[in-house]
Amino acid sequence: MSTSVNGVVHDFAAIGVGPFNLGLAALAEPVEGLSGVFLEQRETFDWHPGMMLEPAHLQVPFMADLVTMADPTSPFSFLNFLKQTGRLYRFYIRENFYPLRAEYNQYCQWVAGQLHSVRFGTTVLETAYDDGVYRLSVSGPDGPGVLFARRLVLGTGTSPYVPAAAEGILPATASGIGGLAIHNADYLARKAELQQRRSITIIGSGQSAAEIYYELLQEADAHGYRLDWVTRSGRFFPLEYTKLTLEMTSPEYVDYFHNLPAEQRDHLTTTQKNLYKGINSDLIDAIYDLLYTRSLTGMVDTRLLTSSTLTGAERDAAAGTYTLHLHHHEQGHSYSLDSEAVVFATGYGYREPAFLAGVQGRIARDSAGRFAVDRNYSIGVEPNEIFVQNAELHTHGFATPDLGMGAYRNSCILREITGREVYPVERSIAFQQFGVPAAVPAGATV
Repeated sequence: MSTSVNGVVHDFAAIGVGPFNLGLAALAEPVEGLSGVFLEQRETFDWHPGMMLEPAHLQVPFMADLVTMADPTSPFSFLNFLKQTGRLYRFYIRENFYPLRAEYNQYCQWVAGQLHSVRFGTTVLETAYDDGVYRLSVSGPDGPGVLFARRLVLGTGTSPYVPAAAEGILPATASGIGGLAIHNADYLARKAELQQRRSITIIGSGQSAAEIYYELLQEADAHGYRLDWVTRSGRFFPLEYTKLTLEMTSPEYVDYFHNLPAEQRDHLTTTQKNLYKGINSDLIDAIYDLLYTRSLTGMVDTRLLTSSTLTGAERDAAAGTYTLHLHHHEQGHSYSLDSEAVVFATGYGYREPAFLAGVQGRIARDSAGRFAVDRNYSIGVEPNEIFVQNAELHTHGFATPDLGMGAYRNSCILREITGREVYPVERSIAFQQFGVPAAVPAGATV
């Protein structure tokens, strides 16, 4: 693990190995003369283990794997994974382009197991910079060590987000008969505990909230709990997945979005959530059908509460319950809801890793203190020195967390690191124009 100052200096060090940096590792693997190291503090690759519900599938097709959109011939493609594991024909007969979430996780683990550049069980403790080289102090399987690299790629991912109004009731209590409040990242690990409670409330608007609600609704009769679902949205929005909308994940739209003023970008980010945080329409229909079927034998002990924003939360330790204070923003009325268990399916947010403290002077920031991310995903005060993965929602728009854009972003990052287009980078794929069209000569038609 240890490397001396006179030892190896990598072309880049990538910190955090989720799908995006794993894709970068797979695309970098065959590039001759390129030296990269990928560091992950977890012992193995495991993608959102708390939400590996059996029927859950990706909301993007299999071509949005780690490599295909950059290199369809890569041996690290999802189709090659199916071939090598004897499941290609079964996937073909299934006639469904959307891999199961657990299947995608297995695929990523299969890729990770073939890449020598990926080091699991390795935590980056500190970073420093001197004379064109980043110094990373790490702790790994062989103890403490030091690594050196000319560039950094930050892929530490996002962390579970809980509204400030709920911070007083978290973290969750230990196992037992008392109340239980968790983020959905821990759902599967604590599902059995949840179902011991007499009432469960899910707070959230997106796919994870819907998946948990559907699963718990199917099993509600067997366990005898009341089930409520609270969303601040005015309705249960389906994920917008029309083809012209999908063009908004194009390089042209990212160009357009990146060139807008910061205030306009921030406004769009808040208004476009149903483009990447909505619920699969088939799941919405399945929830309704299940409610309808259950209603044949009487009303279901469940409530779906819309337009309700959480404004506060309290825990009654003696009663083992939580009181959730809610405000119905369309009617302008406040009300309270008691529940023995609460699941916050409230998404994830980016948190800047502490190990960057030693290189703050190398990072460019905007007026709000956020990363000032260049169009090529660089945040360094010097160009092409520090890159980010999935930390540029405020500068590049809702394509940021899209798995289908991962290979495109990695192609751009590799181009900047190597100084050449290792993989062709698409520049124009959309039929529509997103900004004011260029001037049309007199007499011409559009």
